[in-house]
Amino acid sequence: MIRFIHSADIHLDSPLLRLSFHEGAPVDELRQATRQAFSNLVTLALTERVDFVLISGDLYDGDWKDYNTGLYFVSQMGKLREAGIPVYIISGNHDAASKITRTIRFPEGVHLFPKGRPATFILEDLGVAIHGQSFSSPAVRKNLALSYPPPAPGCFNIGMLHTCATGREGHEPYAPCRVEDLRIRGYDYWALGHVHQREVLSHDPLIVFPGNTQGRSVRETGAKGCLLVTVDENGRPAADFRPLDLIRWIKVVVDGSRVGTGHEVVDLVSGHLERILGENSGMPLIVRVEITGPSRAHTDLAADREEWINHIRSVAVDMSGDRIWVEKVRLRTTPPEDMKTGAGAEGPIGELWRYLEELHSQPEQLLRIGETLKEITRKLPRELVEGSAVISPEDPKWLKEQLDQVGPMLVGRLMRKGDLS
Repeated sequence: MIRFIHSADIHLDSPLLRLSFHEGAPVDELRQATRQAFSNLVTLALTERVDFVLISGDLYDGDWKDYNTGLYFVSQMGKLREAGIPVYIISGNHDAASKITRTIRFPEGVHLFPKGRPATFILEDLGVAIHGQSFSSPAVRKNLALSYPPPAPGCFNIGMLHTCATGREGHEPYAPCRVEDLRIRGYDYWALGHVHQREVLSHDPLIVFPGNTQGRSVRETGAKGCLLVTVDENGRPAADFRPLDLIRWIKVVVDGSRVGTGHEVVDLVSGHLERILGENSGMPLIVRVEITGPSRAHTDLAADREEWINHIRSVAVDMSGDRIWVEKVRLRTTPPEDMKTGAGAEGPIGELWRYLEELHSQPEQLLRIGETLKEITRKLPRELVEGSAVISPEDPKWLKEQLDQVGPMLVGRLMRKGDLS
């Protein structure tokens, strides 16, 4: 029986993605999160007594600021060397050969695949052949899989590849390939990297993205870790996910269509937060909350957005202590149609709704508004412009998102003042 760990996209010492701009953000925890996740990986390898460890690209997030990143990695590899556990690494787009200018000699037992061509390491005592190729530059556009060698006879063959496969949202189209391109190589397992969400592309042979080891933004939600792969006596691999993350990102979408007041919305959110606390027992959570749908609670929410956002943050603190930090609350409800077409539809509120809908359907008008916003943006303090909510007055999509928030807020406040028809 063979056992190994398949990991990828560790992004050691990755930056905090501007979380320091948010009051109450768990900055200290996140600053060490990628390191702690990697330490957890090493501990798992030692505890499970695996035969070897695979890292399928993006061990580093980019060029090191100093040598501490490399020294930390070497110290962790020393633990595996002492246990006789070798490590096999391919570089990806973030840690390509041309991007990492500082280098530290790897300890014995750590093997980096060459750039420019595929290579093979044979583990004779295990009957394993590991094939792989490192990125020579950050933007590799060709199908690397087509040049991988044939399988080694009599071995369990593993292919390591940093790839977008056929393309994944949010990931650059590097080293693209089809599942069939991988199947025809005749390998028993493909250890992929680059895509940060865990995904099985094929069961025969097993072709897998393990996801990254630590979520770094709301685009990387859910449990993060690695795969513990066991190969039985018949050469059949089975991959078991093992979480490694120190802190977890969760996105909570709440349907507000069945409630009529802001307080009922807060109660709904509270129920969702209680659920995710139970599902992620003991894990610190960073949560983004979105309230959506046509809702009679829209008038309450739109009239004083900050009040209801603070209510939601307060509930999170009250129920979890410091286990939940609410990163952002997006109030994206709309009034039900009967509120748009009712008594106020022919008066000023109705006219305002029609104007807002007209803006939505005419991007050129939105862009004219965006030109005005550009002038205002230039006068904003630097700390506001550089926050996490990027201001993009030249982007019609961004302008529509702002319209979706500002328009209902304006209408809601007018409706609270009474019937203007």
